Amino acid sequence: MTRVLILCTHNSARSQMAEALTRDVARRLGVALEVHSAGTEATRVKDDAKTVMNEVGLSLEAHTSKTLWDVPDAQNFDYVITVCDSAAEACPVYPGKTSRLHYPFTDPSGGSLERWRAVRDQLKVQFDAFVGALALGQPVPASYEDSPSLVSV
Repeated sequence: MTRVLILCTHNSARSQMAEALTRDVARRLGVALEVHSAGTEATRVKDDAKTVMNEVGLSLEAHTSKTLWDVPDAQNFDYVITVCDSAAEACPVYPGKTSRLHYPFTDPSGGSLERWRAVRDQLKVQFDAFVGALALGQPVPASYEDSPSLVSV
């Protein structure tokens, strides 16, 4: 099983949404993934993240904000994906087998629900492309810019 970790600063919004979206597309495509999210700091999952994910039929109610060290086997991932620049800079060094990717997304915190929806939709396109590549045995997008059909905020 391929292990994926999605990192952000507070594990309160982008990484939580990306975790749920990645699990969902992996389930739909029949790709065996173990997906976790974490932050460089733990806070709480934001209500707006829960709201916009509920709109697409995915619940974050059971999700909790956690740090990397709260994740099982924290040093053993096939892919570590950072979704904000701060987490990319603070990301620890991983063993050679780990592929590190950086897919930066705008922080929707403090924005309107439309902004939250736009970020959610961008995350969906990105992580659909990531899991789709795994399903086809193709190289995953190396960066956000390398992913096809991304919408802009």
